[in-house]
Amino acid sequence: MLMLSVDLTIHPCHDHVIVALRGELDIADAADVVSALTAAAARHREAIVDLADLAFIDCSGAAALVRAHGRVWQADGLLLLAAPRPQVRRVFMLSRLIDEVSFYASVRQAIDPGEYFRVHDGLGGVPEAGGPRLRC
Repeated sequence: MLMLSVDLTIHPCHDHVIVALRGELDIADAADVVSALTAAAARHREAIVDLADLAFIDCSGAAALVRAHGRVWQADGLLLLAAPRPQVRRVFMLSRLIDEVSFYASVRQAIDPGEYFRVHDGLGGVPEAGGPRLRC
């Protein structure tokens, strides 16, 4: 689904749906992204938003992801954010929205957080975003 400045693709992966965002998420597409994420998550219990190819986000885009997270949570689902670039995480920190959502270093980690801790011995370090991604 191509919007003004962000491309959104949805594909099922095992028991999840993965929604990949590519491009720029700002006020122009924020409401459409909330609707698309909420609809995608309604068909599955867990949706993972792959942010690896999201080059830019402003505070309205970050707020949109938080809003979608809240709507999915109210419907007894999960919306997990995966593989954010440092500049994307920074917008969440600066807008004080960082504690409102769950970030994972990769889509694979979001699908199976236990695997992450088994591999990394639970030492708390987070691998760089953009590492190997799960293929479905």
